[in-house]
Amino acid sequence: MDELIGRVSAAIGVDAGVAKTAIGHVLAFLQKELPDGPVAEFFDKVAGARDAANEVSAGEDAGGGSLLGGLLNSGLMGVATKLNALGLDMGQIQKLGHEVFGYAKEIVGEEKVKQIANSIPGLSQFM
Repeated sequence: MDELIGRVSAAIGVDAGVAKTAIGHVLAFLQKELPDGPVAEFFDKVAGARDAANEVSAGEDAGGGSLLGGLLNSGLMGVATKLNALGLDMGQIQKLGHEVFGYAKEIVGEEKVKQIANSIPGLSQFM
């Protein structure tokens, strides 16, 4: 996980803490949408990945919120909203996606990353 954090930090120009939280939001989204298969394999192979996802998920669960807030914070739009709240712009969010999914290709292979992309509409624009 440290390698991925370093890569993301350098690519989008943020400190390691922001990079870890941003990665956590992406991983939490993937874990929620596709808890089995290639995503689970990635979590099993990357020490700290599951913890990063669970940290941001625990913070979201503790926050409560309204039904409207829940709807706005779901799906890819919800991830983008959370990443914007960290101070990331769309260019940085796209670079974040390229780094996370590029790293995932190294870990689980290109074919499995394609399976992930094909399972979530709109995800491929961030890869």
